[in-house]
Amino acid sequence: MATVVPAKAEQIKESLKETLIGTEAPEGVSQESRARFLQHASLEENGELLMSQEDFVNAIAPPEEDYHKIARVQYGLLFSVADVHKRGKLSMQDFHAYENLITKPDADYEAPFRLFDVDGNGMVDIDELKKIVEAHKGSESLPFDWESEWATLYIGSAKNRHVLTYPQFAQMMRGLVGERIRQAFKAYDTDNDGYIDAAAFEKIIRSSSGHKLSDHILDNLPTLCNIGAASKISYANVRAFTNIMREMDLIDLIVRNATSKSSDGKISRTDFLAEAARITRFVQYTPMEADILFHFAGLDNESTRLELGSFEKVLDASWQDVGERLESARGAAAKAVQKTGGFLHSVLESAHHFALGAVAGAFGAFMVYPIDLVKTRMQNQRSSAPGQRMYDNSIDCFRKIVRNEGFKGLYAGVLPQLVGVAPEKAIKLTVNDLVRGALTDKKSNSIQLSSEIIAGGTAGFCQVVFTNPLEIVKIRLQIQGELAKRSDAVPRRSAMWIVRNLGVVGLYKGASACLLRDGPFSAIYFPTYAHLKKDFFGESPQKKLGVVQLLTAGAIAGMPAAYLTTPCDVIKTRLQVEARKGEATYNGLVDAARKIYAQEGFKAFWKGGPARILRSSPQFGFTLAAYEVLSGLLPLPGSEKSEAQKAAAGRMEPSVGLREDTAPLSYLRSRNALKVILDIDNNFGKIRVPEGKSFMGLPFGRPKASS
Repeated sequence: MATVVPAKAEQIKESLKETLIGTEAPEGVSQESRARFLQHASLEENGELLMSQEDFVNAIAPPEEDYHKIARVQYGLLFSVADVHKRGKLSMQDFHAYENLITKPDADYEAPFRLFDVDGNGMVDIDELKKIVEAHKGSESLPFDWESEWATLYIGSAKNRHVLTYPQFAQMMRGLVGERIRQAFKAYDTDNDGYIDAAAFEKIIRSSSGHKLSDHILDNLPTLCNIGAASKISYANVRAFTNIMREMDLIDLIVRNATSKSSDGKISRTDFLAEAARITRFVQYTPMEADILFHFAGLDNESTRLELGSFEKVLDASWQDVGERLESARGAAAKAVQKTGGFLHSVLESAHHFALGAVAGAFGAFMVYPIDLVKTRMQNQRSSAPGQRMYDNSIDCFRKIVRNEGFKGLYAGVLPQLVGVAPEKAIKLTVNDLVRGALTDKKSNSIQLSSEIIAGGTAGFCQVVFTNPLEIVKIRLQIQGELAKRSDAVPRRSAMWIVRNLGVVGLYKGASACLLRDGPFSAIYFPTYAHLKKDFFGESPQKKLGVVQLLTAGAIAGMPAAYLTTPCDVIKTRLQVEARKGEATYNGLVDAARKIYAQEGFKAFWKGGPARILRSSPQFGFTLAAYEVLSGLLPLPGSEKSEAQKAAAGRMEPSVGLREDTAPLSYLRSRNALKVILDIDNNFGKIRVPEGKSFMGLPFGRPKASS
């Protein structure tokens, strides 16, 4: 017995699993496909999630798309294609198989073929096909003779009938609409004079091609009789009309090219034919075909020269006749909403990145703070003589801190670090994301290595506004515990006392060294991290990395970045620490570098290098892993809705030309497959029979979610 289960619980369980170990979808199956199944599957049977027909329609036919041409209920036809086992429900494997099928280059024809391949043997029996077609016919369906000369050329005569292979079926479907129109014309031409009236022509076109043509064309079909002197429509008119409708994409290109070359942006019938001759090699448009195109494009324009916008109502099948004023107002409103929404979305997106970066940065800093404290103590140690050194090495330093100051001593100064590191890391991560996005090639979705370095370096420079005050306060708090054991130690100071004592100018002491450290660090770190994820761990749209892989990539990327910038960090530490009695003082970056080299040698610039690797490498690993996990668990609220609104607004904007559709590919390919099926009869999928009944393996029950 199938029962409804809470999808959210299953999603949370799967999300936690993916977060920890990552996921890799089967070959050809995207993460989006898997996510769609988990989002929509509402049945469970023996511990397995399953999809009903209603779930399937919801998954492949997003509610926000336009269904005034092909009703949403008709997408239920494709459920039979996916339900290969004819169980009336789909497993995840079934849904993945359908998603793989629908992304194939020839899915527009293979999906319909599988619908009519009732036995699943790779062949279509014409008698079975005829039964299915008859079951879907409505009262207004056009008659079609499967024993006609045209049909027998594909399937053989009644005495020598043969089944259709997939290539044969696809080729037959390619020419089916033309034959349907020919047979219908012949049926309505009762006088056998080669003419039909406007009403008959409209019925033929609406029934055979209504799912492919714009409302403007469909509403004005009877006006075709006005092209010639006669009040009726000839077969030549019908054939010319269907040729124009079939070549819409090519005509779109010709019109755009011709209008772009025109001095006033308008073209005549002669200009169109001249441009067609330049662009096409074998497609030649007849004078009648050009007349029909300009007739429908110029119905609202008395001029013989038409601008690009005049062709929109002909070329754009999604155009709807809702009134010129309403369309204009809606288009203007859509532009305003898109502009305002785009600005607000950018602001919210930046704030969202900043908040996640702040939390991730604080987490990363806390995890490695003891190592940071040891690194600071080692870098501030001036003497190189064994007897005069307080610490022999990083391990000795760690041991003495715990012995002399207790475990709490390892976290001396951690509070201002956590408060300050949040905006610091947030700025770094946000700026890197923004600059990287701006420098990414939108067409290829790729970015040059030089651009990655620029993005990382820019992020590092920008963070110094927070880094320097944070570092100087943190360092002085970290050194206090060490000084407390000395006889000449000064009293312990709070973070606020240090801030007030230093003042605004003092808080930026050593900023030049900080810039010199943070810029190169980020310029090395971010590109290395990105390439480790992509090239070493194989991250892709089909493979999502887990926390362990993200941590590893982050830690490895931090090693060269941390060690190579150690000299700058040593100079920064010396400039920011309050000098003790008898110790050298420094007057800026160059003076510090010169004195350190003269008094302690070249090796002094690499003090704390290993501790810096042990600190910076895992810190940024923890930070970036936390950032990416949080980005997945806490996406920007309303982001998917915003994208849907943008797409809707884009559809409302008046525009002409071949445009990339923003809908999911699975929906677009499913819609194209349905167009081929509806070429047989546009009533397919609309007939409703009692729940649970079927015909030839095809469920006809109307999904509850239909619109």
